[in-house]
Amino acid sequence: MPDIFGRDSEFSKQELPDVLRGILSLSHQEVEDWCQENGEKRFRADQIRRWLFENRAQSFDEMLDLPVAFRQALRSSFSLFTSQVVTHQIASDLTEKLLLKMVGGDTVECVLMREPDRRTVCISTQVGCAMGCVFCASGMLGLKRNLEREEILEQILRLDRLLDDDERITNVVVMGIGEPLQNLPILLPVLDDVTDANGLGLSPRRITLSTVGLPAKIRELAAVGKPYNLAVSLHAATDQLRNELVPVNDKIGIEAILEATDEYFATSGRRVTFEYVLLGGLNDQPQHAHQLAGLLRSRNAHVNLIPMNRVETLEFDEPSQSRTAEFVEILETSGVAATVRKRKGADIDAACGQLRLKDAVGEQTSSGGASTCE
Repeated sequence: MPDIFGRDSEFSKQELPDVLRGILSLSHQEVEDWCQENGEKRFRADQIRRWLFENRAQSFDEMLDLPVAFRQALRSSFSLFTSQVVTHQIASDLTEKLLLKMVGGDTVECVLMREPDRRTVCISTQVGCAMGCVFCASGMLGLKRNLEREEILEQILRLDRLLDDDERITNVVVMGIGEPLQNLPILLPVLDDVTDANGLGLSPRRITLSTVGLPAKIRELAAVGKPYNLAVSLHAATDQLRNELVPVNDKIGIEAILEATDEYFATSGRRVTFEYVLLGGLNDQPQHAHQLAGLLRSRNAHVNLIPMNRVETLEFDEPSQSRTAEFVEILETSGVAATVRKRKGADIDAACGQLRLKDAVGEQTSSGGASTCE
């Protein structure tokens, strides 16, 4: 099992069949070196990068400012994308979800969400999840491995290609399947591509990483020195209840998580968001709201409340609207900023892990579940 305290996981890519290497697995420096080794100037790497990140090329043949022979060399040496789209769902609110099959057969999910003023993509970082949150479909099949660089980037760029010509990705949330901070050494270079002026050019403030709360890894992220947004999936204000909902908490504890998030705020200047899935009759009572307010009222924090959506395979109920409203009122009266997550993709399998789970078990599950995507 991976180390829940944040030390690097040994989960890595399995032995795979012989396929062309994905060009997204190469760093910019490696692409420059390859260009030079194949008789071209190093600036060709910049042209390739523009076609990948700005011009949304679907094949090497579309890269028309590259010499024909060089395009042929690219085509014979690399794949533009190594994944395959297994399922593409489109909701009535224009949320789109992809189930991607990676080389070797593993599947992951990614989501495109449209709002009037933004286009947000939600990506996965692992095949499965080891955190074991009892209300989440993502970890029901356990953790298989970390995703590799190109497997994470492909999610972003495939979703980017679903946008119209006049649309651009405005936000990236790392809130899909898996615990992002367990795959930080791979994820951080991907985020460098996302924020690079020759990549997608997003500000780090437009990127949010969601974690179950791994103190050592939160500090490691803070040490990077970039103002990424941090969201912590708390879901309870006492260790007794959180141990039931998030089993790894019994080896961590809420106090240690809050100490790490305090340090993250002090280092990055970014207010931390605490995700809280409201489970009807379990953690949505007034006393739970008061307990949560007691933890956070002295902190520059924001609570994102996520009403549970009923799932046939999970024995949890959604909270009533009145109970949700009362929870918000208690928090705000106590001086804690709170919002209720708007549900996106209600008529598709939009909650994290549902589409992958359906594909894996080969049976229908109803829409719902606890999705942390914005």
